[in-house]
Amino acid sequence: MLGLTGIFSSDMAIDLGTANTLVYVKGRGIILNEPSVVAYHVKDGRKQVLAVGEDAKLMLGRTPGSIEAIRPMRDGVIADFDVAEEMIKHFIRKVHKRSTFSKPKVIVCVPYGATPVEKRAIRQSVLSAGARRAGLISEPIAAAIGAGMPITDPTGSMVVDIGGGTTEVAVLSLGDIVYARSVRVGGDRMDEAIISYLRRHQNLLIGESTAERIKTTIGTARMPDDGRGKVMQIRGRDLLNGVPKEIEITQGQVAEALSETVQTICEAVMIALETTPPDLAADIVDRGVMLTGGGALLGDLDLALREQTGLIITVADQSLNCVALGTGKALEYEKQLRHAIDYES
Repeated sequence: MLGLTGIFSSDMAIDLGTANTLVYVKGRGIILNEPSVVAYHVKDGRKQVLAVGEDAKLMLGRTPGSIEAIRPMRDGVIADFDVAEEMIKHFIRKVHKRSTFSKPKVIVCVPYGATPVEKRAIRQSVLSAGARRAGLISEPIAAAIGAGMPITDPTGSMVVDIGGGTTEVAVLSLGDIVYARSVRVGGDRMDEAIISYLRRHQNLLIGESTAERIKTTIGTARMPDDGRGKVMQIRGRDLLNGVPKEIEITQGQVAEALSETVQTICEAVMIALETTPPDLAADIVDRGVMLTGGGALLGDLDLALREQTGLIITVADQSLNCVALGTGKALEYEKQLRHAIDYES
């Protein structure tokens, strides 16, 4: 018999992402992975939540005037406090089918560059969503644990976590951050780059969901050898005469559209390497760099980074789930990682 606390132990780790929110429950693994989107109905100035997650994502960019579908997280931090709180509440409830006797203890990961105000906003919304205690762990540490890097050893490990809103570049040693840098460039910025590229060069206006589909289907970080690569049919609105039309877009065009974003990520990695203490830099040359997060799935991104830095670049196995897995492991092995989790304030 586990004892009562064991059965009702429903402590959870939440990866509150700009694009997706993942919930890890202690002892059960990741049991929820949904888009961070909330759709609500505005009635008499009051917001009534209609749908959260998958259902709400289908509504993005397709809503009538009375319904709004928004993403409460921007750049990895909360942009719309009330809506984010509703979203967290919804996800916690979804994970707990039954009403539990205990309020769960929750660990959430925050971007390294989050300001104290942004951190407090995340903590408050988790507490008011019904958590007993709310701990915060910084995203690069969680990503490195999730990717299975030996962060508690006295050797340098470098992790690059490319999320929806931010890219975190960090050098870790002895279980803590030696140097970290958070650039507010990520998957969303890539989508925007594709949208503005098509607008400039093809006079075609497309929505965010189409841009995301282009990125996941034929997105690539370096020019294909023949300059064209795969092609894909996309539909949007023609800006010249205002009618919807269909054109084909090639991988070469996507690579050109994304080149600036990829360059920003490469620069962040280079700056991190420049400021790393020499001994740790030697370890990184030996070990290489780990790419995690959804952005790591962009085609040939590891090759583009390898060309720039000359280091070994590996993409983590479950790169989309790394941060959630790492935050979950921090929950399981709380004693060893005590210094990385911050419960105060």
